Amino acid sequence: MRHLIRAEWTKMRTVPGWPIALLLAVLATIGLGVFTAAGNHSSCGGATTVCPPPTTGPDGAAVDDHFYFVHRSLDGDGSITVRLTSMSGQRRLPDAVPGVRRVDTGLVPWAKAGVMIKDGTRPGASYAAVMATGTHGVRLQYDFTHDVAGSASRIGPGSPRWLRLVRTGRRITGYESPDGHRWISVGSTSLHGLPARVQIGLFAASPGALHVARADLGGSIETIRYSSTTARFDHVALEGAAAGGWRRTDVGATIDPDGSVHHPGAARASAGRYTVTGVGDIAPRVDGMAVEKTLSGLLVALLIMIVVAAGFVAAEYRTGLIRTTLATDPRPGRVLAAKAVVIAGATFAAGLAATAATLPIGTHVLRDNGNTVLPVSLLTDLRVVVGTGMLLALIAVLVLALAALLRRSSGAIAAGVALVLVPRILATTSVFPDDVARWLLRLTPAAGFAIQQSIPTYPQVTAHLVPQSGYYPLSPWAGLAVTAGWAVLALVLAVVALRRRDA
Repeated sequence: MRHLIRAEWTKMRTVPGWPIALLLAVLATIGLGVFTAAGNHSSCGGATTVCPPPTTGPDGAAVDDHFYFVHRSLDGDGSITVRLTSMSGQRRLPDAVPGVRRVDTGLVPWAKAGVMIKDGTRPGASYAAVMATGTHGVRLQYDFTHDVAGSASRIGPGSPRWLRLVRTGRRITGYESPDGHRWISVGSTSLHGLPARVQIGLFAASPGALHVARADLGGSIETIRYSSTTARFDHVALEGAAAGGWRRTDVGATIDPDGSVHHPGAARASAGRYTVTGVGDIAPRVDGMAVEKTLSGLLVALLIMIVVAAGFVAAEYRTGLIRTTLATDPRPGRVLAAKAVVIAGATFAAGLAATAATLPIGTHVLRDNGNTVLPVSLLTDLRVVVGTGMLLALIAVLVLALAALLRRSSGAIAAGVALVLVPRILATTSVFPDDVARWLLRLTPAAGFAIQQSIPTYPQVTAHLVPQSGYYPLSPWAGLAVTAGWAVLALVLAVVALRRRDA
């Protein structure tokens, strides 16, 4: 097998067109990626205006941290218990008449109200909270990216919910109760680095009201409009060394040029009852540029690699050299496997080099132009870079097998484009309805593009998380596994065909 791989590698590197084509693929990825990044400008970019960096959470991810907080200091262990008696809300509706504002009553699905322990009041600080939501029941959420479901209870007239949050060292445990006597644990977590003194209290928040409209070509267009949540609490009880009186903080509020708070929250207290109104969200941030947006040139590079992979087999059928190759080793399965190893290795190396160069250069250009680039961990960056190389290698193997089946490079190229590029383009543009787009990226070899998704699909985020926005229906590695399955299937069929025709 080793001598076959060496022979196929010799063919690859001695035919000038193939190495040159792979080099062009690398240059196309870098050049088009940087060109596209250079064309993206934010309104706060330039020499005279400095864009504020995104707020980051404890794990370095970009987050939204805007809510109204009624709080006191707590030293050491302690707890807070409340009864949440009602939640109501307002939300902006699409304008029926341009310029005429419409407001409706009602909660958005991820409206939040409950009790929280937080490391101070600075945006992005570590926290844990147990809360009721608009339509998703009771939840324990902590450090923005973590969400634990409790009961499906919804707060309404005659159906209050008791909530409790207990701190023991770094361990925070959330509880809920229908009557204040029978307590059910929602979940617990350890917040590493939580100081002895924390802020503990009541909060309310309301993400924007999401409206999704059908686009002209069948996709969708989303808009998010202002909403607010008002929560009413009573039976507020604190245990532990709570210091000072109740304070009120509009955490993460936006300050208008005149110094006023943009869409302020509010709170009032009367006879042991607290009414808290909040706007904003406490969740991972997804409105910004993902690092994979710099890989716009990859589709051009992929088309070049499809041509190379198809020609790596079909050229031998066209010239008759396949007989010489099979005479060297009459087992067609081993010959095809050697070709697959070489084409996979060559395209993997090209994809790795192209992606590793494009990501840092492209993101640097985006930031210089004032764009918010959502930060990701080093492991995620590595997964995007290495995974993209693997994706290209698998697609090259798929096309190689198609060329062995069809014996024509034109047919293999057309089939590769139809199976990979066309579904990817149709699913990520406003052509098909969202459900159709999702199924295209579940069933076709284009599913492997999920390996490039750097921002997870968080269920607790108010956003339209569809392929058009860069969110895939399968997890990164599951999507790549679908592409691998197609490549393996095509190879098996090609080996069977070769044995029947060339034995």
